[in-house]
Amino acid sequence: MNCSISGEVPEEPVVSTKSGLLFEKRLIERHISDYGKCPVTGEPLTMDDIVPVKTGKIVKPRPVQAASIPGMLGMFQIEWDGLMLSNFALEQQLHTARQELSHALYQHDAACRVIARLKKERDEARTLLSQAEREVPMAAITIAPNGSALSNGKRAAEEEEMDPSGKKIRPGISGDVIKELQDCNAALSQQRKRRQIPATLAPVDDVQRYTQLNSYPLHKTNKPGILSLDIYYPKDIIATGGVDSNAVIFDRPSGQIVSTLSGHSKRVTSVRFAAEGELVVTGSADKTVRLWQSSENGNYDCRLTLKDHNAEVQAVTVHATNKYFVSASLDGTWCFYDLGSGSCLAQVADASESEGYTSAAFHPDGLIIGAGTSGAQVKIWDVKSQANVARFDGHVGAVTSISFSENGYFLATAAQDGVKLWDLRKLRNFRTFSPYDEDTATQSVEFDHSGSYLALGGSDIRVYQVASVKSDWNSVKILPDLSGTGKATCLKFGPDAKYIAVGSMDRNLRLFGLPGEDQSES
Repeated sequence: MNCSISGEVPEEPVVSTKSGLLFEKRLIERHISDYGKCPVTGEPLTMDDIVPVKTGKIVKPRPVQAASIPGMLGMFQIEWDGLMLSNFALEQQLHTARQELSHALYQHDAACRVIARLKKERDEARTLLSQAEREVPMAAITIAPNGSALSNGKRAAEEEEMDPSGKKIRPGISGDVIKELQDCNAALSQQRKRRQIPATLAPVDDVQRYTQLNSYPLHKTNKPGILSLDIYYPKDIIATGGVDSNAVIFDRPSGQIVSTLSGHSKRVTSVRFAAEGELVVTGSADKTVRLWQSSENGNYDCRLTLKDHNAEVQAVTVHATNKYFVSASLDGTWCFYDLGSGSCLAQVADASESEGYTSAAFHPDGLIIGAGTSGAQVKIWDVKSQANVARFDGHVGAVTSISFSENGYFLATAAQDGVKLWDLRKLRNFRTFSPYDEDTATQSVEFDHSGSYLALGGSDIRVYQVASVKSDWNSVKILPDLSGTGKATCLKFGPDAKYIAVGSMDRNLRLFGLPGEDQSES
């Protein structure tokens, strides 16, 4: 007998007294509690109308499939197939979940980077706004000695006198200034005769073991590249000029940025410290020179903006008196400035040439200037007479860098074809370094402050030991350009050549030195 609801043999059979039908007890109890009527006849039905039927223990018959070994194997196979299909579906769900999680993590990381960049740009905008707010109220900062008013960081161009040809009339380098330059020259020349190599200078054995100590990301990632750097030795602070139109003042011992100098509209091509580190002079491709004054809070604020050139300013160099400086431009002129007032005392052009200047440096004694041109020439100018007293030919391509040795006798110049060394006593080239192939330019060259080492930068950084005119200048160390750009654009020796600071066409300032030396000093 079978249950009228399930059609199976009931385990606990009961009978309805009204209809006489057989049910499974648990099924009819649930139906009566839900509906209160017979599931077959539809008549009203209560539990009082249900009578249990006493029977012997029912043993359910075995299914047909389980009655034989092949049938059982078939059942097991079906179960196994179902299990595998279920496992495959779970693996697919897991793979989909992992992909969704990976995508979500990537979106989160990208959002964090965007937020960090926006915060940095917001901070830079706030810095520029605060600088602008400080500059706007400054009406007539200084009155220059020649009478031209300086207001709001810019020289009043309308008050400058013009000659009949339309050129600005300069007051010239006065006799007092020339006497000051000559006195400085005499004092430095006497010191040089008694000069000795300092005992604290890094020996050759140490330089040979130099390796990268640190790398500091100082400039923006969207416009990478460091084009110029300078070091103020007493405080061991480094200034860098970048493609991102900013200059950065960096404190090497602490590894912290002191100040970011924002104001130029194009790349900063040259940067120099002056006045015991209290002033910074920057030249830019926006045709201007800016003077930055340190403030009590440690920042550097723009004090003057000088607009005397008609093309990119490629170099600035400060005189040993720390009272004057020179800027050189692609417009083919160099300007001699009073550092205190920002007055352009003289603007000198070579009437016989139309080539622009790509590099410039004062001689250590301060009475001559070396300037490299875009036409592969090196010109030596006398500051007193503003006359071109010597020219060096022989380079290929623009002269990208120029450096005088501290001994006052040697001049090193860099160009597309390598580095040439010139003897200023006999006005001749006595040695040429061609470390790279013809397609790789030498970007920078620099003597250390003692005149004992010479470093040049291109696709790598090479250090030579300075010798005499007739002796060999031995290669001491070759350091790789770890920026991956193949252009070490600028370099400079640290105090006592204890380290070498290198700028490349990425945004990082790299310091090379003796392992452990950097930590012990800082």
